[in-house]
Amino acid sequence: MLSTRYTQLLRMVKRSNSTSSVGLLVGQVSAPDYSKWSKEDLIAKINQLQPPTTSINTSTTNTNAAGDSTINSCGSSQPVGKKKQKKAFDFSKHNTRFIAIKFGYLGWNYNGLAYQYEPTPLPTVEQVILESLAKAKLIASPDPECCKFSRCGRTDKGVSAMNQVISLNVRSSLTDEQQQEAQLDNEEIAYLTILNSMLPTDIRVTAVCLRPPKDFDARFSCLYRHYRYLFKKSNLDIELMQQAADKYHGVHDFRNFCKIDGSKQITNYFREVYRAKIVRLDDEFYYLDLQGTAFLWHQVRCMMAILLLVGQKLELPTIVDDLLNVEKYPSKPNYEMANDIPLVLYNCVFPEMEWLKAQDFENNKQQKDFALYRGILLDYQLKSKMSEILDQFFTEGFQEPEASVNGGAVNTGNGRGRNYKTYVPISQRIMGDTFEAVNERHRQKLLRKKMEKNEPN
Repeated sequence: MLSTRYTQLLRMVKRSNSTSSVGLLVGQVSAPDYSKWSKEDLIAKINQLQPPTTSINTSTTNTNAAGDSTINSCGSSQPVGKKKQKKAFDFSKHNTRFIAIKFGYLGWNYNGLAYQYEPTPLPTVEQVILESLAKAKLIASPDPECCKFSRCGRTDKGVSAMNQVISLNVRSSLTDEQQQEAQLDNEEIAYLTILNSMLPTDIRVTAVCLRPPKDFDARFSCLYRHYRYLFKKSNLDIELMQQAADKYHGVHDFRNFCKIDGSKQITNYFREVYRAKIVRLDDEFYYLDLQGTAFLWHQVRCMMAILLLVGQKLELPTIVDDLLNVEKYPSKPNYEMANDIPLVLYNCVFPEMEWLKAQDFENNKQQKDFALYRGILLDYQLKSKMSEILDQFFTEGFQEPEASVNGGAVNTGNGRGRNYKTYVPISQRIMGDTFEAVNERHRQKLLRKKMEKNEPN
């Protein structure tokens, strides 16, 4: 006796055979007696009658490869609703406004400030900020080109900032006319609160200017930059360091106190320094307080490196005069710049602006932001205290040796320094290429790349 499944297969064959009854009548051929067929022959016949692209699924339901239908045991399909695609945010339906943002960051977890179009070992601060702005739908994409973006000044990898400033266009909930009304500021998007809720705790937005001055630009509107470089006194002669720092005052050609970047094609290395003062912080630490209109790439760290050499009495304060004399030193001698971690962009000074902080807005969420700040502050305070405890054990009975020409370590601000057997004075060191040579080499490189692109395959 045939099984239930066998009976079902038999009925399907008979139904399939009935569809060709007209052809059978024309050909005067009678239908075969399928009841006498074996199970294997029936399955073979079914496969023969099925369309090539269709297969029998013996399960109750199943989803096909496209995910848009199910097939039951009778071979019939049932449509299944497709997942709706998320509608793209249409920025053209929203107004924008030009704002300035003031923020601070601890730089040792980042690959510098500036956004990079090539991959970097660590994220940059601007990359994190722009990605947060894009995620919050405040800008169309995390690309500086999309939003009239400008920064006050770049900082190197590891360098921190307390009052960095950027300016850019962002989405607004107000019309152009409403944006000029200060009493409507609380109806605007809460830029400060939104960003701080999305940014990591070592990047904090501290203020926003909703109405910057006309033609404001974070880079070109800055009056001057204010840096501080923290260092431990150790065996340094602070008086000699101040004598050398005094020589930085005024307008000078600082080509020997920076890294030459051929891609920038800079030809003017004159910068003005308003202040270069060694300030005591406590019994152990001092800092270089430095103010100037603008600074070249690595300029502050190079200036500090020379001061540390003077403080170690490896160089005289007059070495600053020598390096500022571009006739005597047309290009920079080889010396190691100071460490990045102790450097902070302390402030960026602008003309009078209307900076609004969290407390200036109604219903702001300061409590959570303050808790984050308090948490990261306590974390570093505890680590600092722990290091003081460790210092008592690790350095017990140890006296830090003074540097001399006959051996020691050059102080680079990181506590380890660079060891040497015999100190080579800067006046005897090999000088690097002039900025003219570096610029020309970069131009030739670009020219070669352009010619290679235009070469026929």
